[in-house]
Amino acid sequence: MSLWNIISHMPPEEFSGLFTEFPRSLRCLLADWLENQPWEFINGSDAFCTSMASGMLSAMLEKLRSAAGSDGQQCQILQQVSSIENAYRRDPLRLVAVLKAILEGEKAAVLKRDHHLPLSFHRRQEELKFSLGLQRLQHHVREIQALRDSPAASLQLNVREPQLKTDTKPPESELPTLILEAVKELEAAKQQVLKRIQIWKRQQQLAGNGALFEENLAPLQKRCESLVEVYFQLHQQVMAASAELGAEVLPRLLERFNEVLSSLVKSSFLVEKQPPQVLKTQTKFQASVRFLLGPQLLKASAKPYMVRADMVTEKQARELALSTYSNTLSESTGEIMHNVVALETNPTSGTCCANFKNVLLKKIKRCERKGSESVTEEKCAVLFSTTVAVTPSNLSVHLQVLSLPIVVIVHGNQDNNAKATVLWDNAFSEIDRVPFVVAERVPWEKMCDTLNLKFMAEVQTTKGLLKEHYFFLAQKIFNDHSASLEDFQSRSVSWAQFNKEILPGRGFTFWQWFDGVLDLTKRCLKSYWSDRLIIGFISKQYVCKLLSTEPDGTFLLRFSDSEIGGVTIAHVIRGKDGSSQVENIQPFSAKDLSIRSLGDRIRDLGQLRNLYPNTPKDQAFGSHYNKEQTGKDGRGYVSTAIKMTVESERDQQPQSTAGGPPEAPQAQMFSLPVLQPELHPESLQSVLSPICPPAPFCPQPVPTGYPAGESDINMMVSDNLRSSFPSTSPMLSPSLVVDPALPRCQDLAFRNPLHFMPNQYMMGEASQLLSGGPSPEPQDEEMPELTLFTPMVDPPLQSSPRMPPSMDLPPGSDFDQFLQEMSLEGPALCPPFTPSLQRSRYPSPNASSWGLGESRWDDSIRPGHA
Repeated sequence: MSLWNIISHMPPEEFSGLFTEFPRSLRCLLADWLENQPWEFINGSDAFCTSMASGMLSAMLEKLRSAAGSDGQQCQILQQVSSIENAYRRDPLRLVAVLKAILEGEKAAVLKRDHHLPLSFHRRQEELKFSLGLQRLQHHVREIQALRDSPAASLQLNVREPQLKTDTKPPESELPTLILEAVKELEAAKQQVLKRIQIWKRQQQLAGNGALFEENLAPLQKRCESLVEVYFQLHQQVMAASAELGAEVLPRLLERFNEVLSSLVKSSFLVEKQPPQVLKTQTKFQASVRFLLGPQLLKASAKPYMVRADMVTEKQARELALSTYSNTLSESTGEIMHNVVALETNPTSGTCCANFKNVLLKKIKRCERKGSESVTEEKCAVLFSTTVAVTPSNLSVHLQVLSLPIVVIVHGNQDNNAKATVLWDNAFSEIDRVPFVVAERVPWEKMCDTLNLKFMAEVQTTKGLLKEHYFFLAQKIFNDHSASLEDFQSRSVSWAQFNKEILPGRGFTFWQWFDGVLDLTKRCLKSYWSDRLIIGFISKQYVCKLLSTEPDGTFLLRFSDSEIGGVTIAHVIRGKDGSSQVENIQPFSAKDLSIRSLGDRIRDLGQLRNLYPNTPKDQAFGSHYNKEQTGKDGRGYVSTAIKMTVESERDQQPQSTAGGPPEAPQAQMFSLPVLQPELHPESLQSVLSPICPPAPFCPQPVPTGYPAGESDINMMVSDNLRSSFPSTSPMLSPSLVVDPALPRCQDLAFRNPLHFMPNQYMMGEASQLLSGGPSPEPQDEEMPELTLFTPMVDPPLQSSPRMPPSMDLPPGSDFDQFLQEMSLEGPALCPPFTPSLQRSRYPSPNASSWGLGESRWDDSIRPGHA
């Protein structure tokens, strides 16, 4: 954004005092052209400044006349242009002073309102300053050339107006003075180029945290090449004037020339594509280096120059930096495969690069760590080095450049902490620092900017964090719930608070929690966050305060405070006494949301009505609902749908087991979400008919001795044919309960009064019974060959010594032993017992998991973890 884009939307009254000598109407016509001229950098009244001012005046008049042709007030504008020309043609430097004052006033107004200027404006100003400095240097070279060729001749000092000539004739004795002044300006231009290279490196590092980065090196290469070209011109003039300079001045000048060229050559050797900053051993990676002055300076060689990549420690990198990269590496700290690549020049693109495509870090040699420093806090780097000969002097130059800091890991579980080290270093390191020194404490405001930058880059959204989010994050990292937002702004946060100290009452650090939120949002919640449907960063206590006065069914979404990578739904319910209560549904992980999306889960829950504060949920989440599948698929299978329900406290009924007292109701802090696969088998009879032709279905009685409980899975069948799978056992699937109005099967083989044991009668994967999971090719024509519903007189099973058909389940305390024994039969009979995992601080009202024979919609999901 240009400065004029901001100025044009501000009240004109704020700039009334600026346009006393220059009409505001002309300023509006010039727009951003005015700020793209080097008015601010023309200082002085010498011939060069005068010629530049005169040329800029002519360009401005031409611009105004061109703009007046398309304006309705053409006559008035042309009159103003004529008066401007008459007023400043004889003194163009006065025009420079007037326009410089206008631009300074406009910048002051923008700074007063926004406290900063557009970044593009700063970049353009830096480019104008370098361009003007280069033109001044070229002007001095022409002066020296003219003085040497014809000391008595007039010097043409005007770049844009050749007709303007100086009236003075500098004597031959002024030649050393002109040369010294030119060399001084050459060194100043070199410093500008080196600073611009450092800025590019810093922007490249910030891009590792998600900042915008203009990685195109072509403008920077052009700047280096133009300066080197002027360097050789000036060097030639100095060597030609060696007699006038004398034996004392010439050696010092040549030494300064060599330092300028050496600095430009070494600094133009850059890492264009950085290796991964979190690098795992035995993993291939890519990188590339570029020599900006290579196409201009590299001497043609029969044998190509080779670039070598070596791993160095922080100590080695520091030693190389202190020696200004003049020393060579004595020993590599890691073994890198395929680490030597040719430095190739491409005449078409005008680039000189070495591309490392299949580099592999085979192993790393760890160094001694400081104090409590962990492996994931140890920083190293890749050193790229080569030796080249540059023209025209055939000077041999040793080129070295370090990559950005790298954290080497050997296992995936180190990745999270390694990313924290890289994030901190990228965000808070300084330009041209000693490798790899970084501050231990930084202002909280800078940390907020870093977190926001990282969040937007990872999630790939334009909606960043808000002040309310920063307030919650500050409370979390500082463990202070009494301070105000303004109090946190003046605080500083330490590296230990960021990723070393465990959060109070938790088992993880601040960064580990925040990175979990990043991963969840990136994978499953990007569209919800971009639509501002998730408040996210808000405490549970504040949620209760917000929702306590809202009507029943109001809900909001927040990130779990006690779990890594979880999002939960907080909603209002009304008790029987009319009092409101805020319930938090057990958080959903990325795995949960991969099974059923957040929008569909919200649609499933009828008790959720309005997104806070008062947006109907279908209006808010309608675009995020997935279309439900109905009917049969292309293979003739009946489609299924997963539904979620929530077991809330007010829906629970007191339950009692046979022979035992009723269980005391327990107060619940959270609701347990339950997924229900819904079956639409319009032709269920066709599936069962080969086995039991006389009746539509053959139910088995509910086994006695099994405590009944709420189920995770409910199979809902159309035409009032509903079957549920109640089970309190984490292993055994329950029996099927069918509408008693349906006719009974008359086949005695399917009316066995004994207990129905799924582990006996349901061999194989459940996906063979119900659609929704991986299954073999359909065998509808040969269904009688399946053994899924084998009668209980099956000889192999009847001969089992551990489970005869007439055997009842072991009672009471022998039940666990019985399960353990059954597990020895192998996975076909009874899978090993795995208790369902409970997330921290989210108690489940009953143990429930998946048993063999239950329908599974994703074979990659472990039973009990849906």
